[in-house]
Amino acid sequence: MNKLYYLSTCDTCKKIIKIWSPLKSLFLIDLKKNPINQADLNELYSLTKSYEMLFNKRALLFREYKKKNPNPKEKDYKKLILTHYSYLKRPILIINNTLVAGNSEKSIKLGLNKIKKLF
Repeated sequence: MNKLYYLSTCDTCKKIIKIWSPLKSLFLIDLKKNPINQADLNELYSLTKSYEMLFNKRALLFREYKKKNPNPKEKDYKKLILTHYSYLKRPILIINNTLVAGNSEKSIKLGLNKIKKLF
C-alpha cells in the first residue's frame, strides 16, 4: 500500500504535500492523530533496515535525551520513535515498497518523482 506519514500541524509537511499533490492514491496518516505503532514501524524498518534512518535527530526532545545518552544505538532509536511522534523523521512517503523520508531538497525531489511515476 502506498502511504504518506506526515504531521498535520507541521508547516514544512504542509509545504511538501502541496509540492507532491495530488496524492489521490496514497493512504494519508497524520502522526498526531495516529501515532506510529509497532506494526507500522516494522514495515518502515523492513524498507530501510535502520531505525536511525527513520529518526529525526533535530527533534528538541532528542537534544535533551542525547545529553544523558550521547551514543544512542538502534534499539534506542526504535524505542524513542514509538514514544513520541516528534522522533520520527517526516514526511515519510512509501510508494511501491520504496521509502523516502525527511524534508531535505533531495528527499522532496525524489518523492515528487515517485509520485509522478505513480500517476
